[in-house]
Amino acid sequence: MTAVLDEVPVAAAAPAPASRGRLVLARLLAAPGALVGMAVVVLLFLLAFVGPYLTQWHYTDIDYSALREPPSGTHWFGTGGLGQDVYAQTLRGLQKSLIIGLLVALLSTVAAGLVGSCAGYFGGWADRLLMFFVDLMLVFPSFLIIAIISPRLQSGGWIAFVVLLAAFNWMITARVVRSMTISLKEREFVRAARFMGVRPLRIIWRHILPNAASYLIVDATIAVGAAVMSETALSYFGFGVKAPDVSLGTLIANGTDAAPSYPWMFYFAAGLLVLFVLAVNLIGDGLRDALDPTAEAGRRRSARSERKSRQGKA
Repeated sequence: MTAVLDEVPVAAAAPAPASRGRLVLARLLAAPGALVGMAVVVLLFLLAFVGPYLTQWHYTDIDYSALREPPSGTHWFGTGGLGQDVYAQTLRGLQKSLIIGLLVALLSTVAAGLVGSCAGYFGGWADRLLMFFVDLMLVFPSFLIIAIISPRLQSGGWIAFVVLLAAFNWMITARVVRSMTISLKEREFVRAARFMGVRPLRIIWRHILPNAASYLIVDATIAVGAAVMSETALSYFGFGVKAPDVSLGTLIANGTDAAPSYPWMFYFAAGLLVLFVLAVNLIGDGLRDALDPTAEAGRRRSARSERKSRQGKA
């Protein structure tokens, strides 16, 4: 018996399956668009927060001897109508827009996740009440309300502006999370936790939100670009960041009239805005494909079918 057992080959240990995090990271690193987007965003953050230390000019400094001067060795991006250093002002505006975009995306995503998951899990009167509030917020013209309220919140600074933007940027996401929660709460692991007496809020935190995290992450990534665009639009019309502080929106608004004659006053800020929004969208597309491989497969199938149909017509 011992000899027989000795002759039986020992099975090699099966390799441990890769975790979901590693698989998502591998898919994300395999997406060239997402890598380019992440590299651009990192470079923009470095430019915004390290770049100001590379020049002697502060964004509030004024050089009265150089009014609307083109880019030079002294003023790398040129100067404005009052002698402001456009390089220093552009990086300050980029800082403010990046911070506002990140905070708005974070606050709106947290609000959407909590409201949507609570409405979908509890159902009944809680669902009706929360969804009535969501529908009511969707009816309100957000741009008009922000334009009316923001001048009255100047004492709160740009933080109050962030809260105001986030307050009107979470409702659609909350409805999607609610639908996901309704389907998730009937899954076996959620029902088992409920039968074991786990409290509802703990179930939402431990089981519902982690399973909706892929959608929330992608939505938050896209919301950063949307928040920056909203801040830019409101600041362009004078409802956002107030002087003496600047943002990309205020710089674009101040340089619009001078763009044909003094393009450096407009195109540096506008170019950074477009570059950041495009990079964030590339990251969002990469995250969506990494977290949901069927989306990429579906696009490939549709592209193949479109090519076949074109070949058939030819």
